[in-house]
Order: sequence, then C-alpha cells, then structure tokens
Amino acid sequence: MSAHVETSRGQMAAYHRAAHARRQRRQVNGSIGWILCGAAFGMLALAMLWILGTVLIRGMSALTPAVFTEVTQGTGGGLLNAIEGTGVIAVGTLILSVPFGVAAGIFVSEYRWTMWARIVRFLSDVLVGVPSVVLGYFGYITMVEWLGWHFSVAAASITLAVLCLPYICRTTELALREVPDTLREAGYAIGASPARVTFLLTMRSAMPGIVTGVLLALAISVGETAPLLYTAGWSSYLWNGALVRSPIAYLTYAIWAFINEPFAAANALAYAAALLTTTFVLLISLISRLVLLRRRT
Repeated sequence: MSAHVETSRGQMAAYHRAAHARRQRRQVNGSIGWILCGAAFGMLALAMLWILGTVLIRGMSALTPAVFTEVTQGTGGGLLNAIEGTGVIAVGTLILSVPFGVAAGIFVSEYRWTMWARIVRFLSDVLVGVPSVVLGYFGYITMVEWLGWHFSVAAASITLAVLCLPYICRTTELALREVPDTLREAGYAIGASPARVTFLLTMRSAMPGIVTGVLLALAISVGETAPLLYTAGWSSYLWNGALVRSPIAYLTYAIWAFINEPFAAANALAYAAALLTTTFVLLISLISRLVLLRRRT
C-alpha cells in the first residue's frame, strides 16, 4: 500500500514538474512573441513617422498663398487647378460608386443564401485584387480610345468608381450582417414589408459602417495615381465643366511628375501636393475612425 502511495506521489510530482516546464515554455514563447510584435510595431511606427515628418517638414516649407490661388504654370505656379480637379474627380467617383456599391452590399447581405449573392461576393473579392493600373489601362482602352472621350473627368470618375465598388459593397455587407436578426424579425412581426425593414431598420443601424465604406472610397479616389494617368491626363487650367474630351489636373500627378524635375519650384509643388494629399487622407481616416467609435458606443 505504501509503495503504491509513493508511486502515485512520484507520478504527481512528475506531472507537476512537466506542467511547470510547459508553463515556463509558454511564458518564454509568449514573451518572445510580444517582443517581436513590439519590435515590428516600433519599426512600422518609425517608418510612418519618418514619412509623415518628411512630408510635413518639406510640405510646410513649400506651402505659400500661391499654392491655393494660382494654377500650375509649367514647373511653377500653384496647385489651384490640381486641388479643384481632385475634388471634382472625388465627387464624381462617389456619385457613381456609392449607389451601386451600397445596393450590391444590401443584396449580398439580405439575400446571402441565393446563388446570385454568392456570385456578386466572389466578383467583388476578385475586383479587390485587380491592380489599379490594370483598371486604368482598361479605362484608357474603352473610354479614352474606343468611345473617344479622350482624357476626361468621366473616364477618370468611372474608372475610380469601379475601383471603389468592391470596398463599398463589402463594408456595407459587413455592416448589415452585424445588425441582429431579431431587429428584422420585429419589423416583419408588425407587418413591415422587406423594403421597409431593410431601409428603415437595418440600414439605419448599419449606417456608420456604410459611411465608413464611403469614406474609404473617398480616400482611394484622393490618393490614387495610376488609373488617373491613363484616364484624366493633366491640365494646367481650371476645369471647364466638360465631362469628356477635356483633361483635368489632380494632386497625385503633381507629386509623380514634379518630384524628379531639376527645378526647385517644381520640387516645391510636389512637396506641397504630397502634404495636401496626405492631410486629406488622414482627415478621412480620422473621420472614419470617429464614426466607428460612435457606432461602438
């Protein structure tokens, strides 16, 4: 009996030693993991701060009243035409992408069990992975050349709208999927039609997520360059109101074209355009974060 007790005690002691060793290994592995994560975050933060600091310092030194009051003149002047063109293209992109993107997101969410919803979701995922330069080349072939629109607001806005559609669709779908089914059931219980339940109940609850998708599309339209090189062209004049056969300026072109020019004035315009573009994108990101924060509270 005593031998059996001693054997059991030995087994328990060995079990506790093994468990303690496993805990120590987990603690060591966890500490190593946290250290690696902290190092990666630190490197990412340093890189981001370095980029933002460079853009801020050089951009602030390049900002003058002429940047906001004069159009580009060769490799000098201001960026009034580019600021206006960026706003025009962004508004056109939102007008074209938001209705279709939100409608697609509603369909994919509310009719998720159908084959067409799965097809739309699959196509949306595929479209997210298409490089923006490929969409720009497609817009150039179809609209600039085949339709004869040349470089224009319409070609640029349609191309960016196609680029933004999957993001709006998926964020709308995810926002609607987070609405509890009990809310829909309550609407149906009081005799509301499916359209009323969708537009008056679920969309109202999911509106912050939908707005986030729209803001993401706005940030994309402000920060893209490659598709606009093929569809918008460049103009040193203010927009004349024409939708086709009239190129338009935009800020990212000024960054791309003027940063390598051997002229101080051109480099200053590139730095100023980089600062303005970065500021717009950061403001949009901040607003989207505030919208999500309000949604959680």
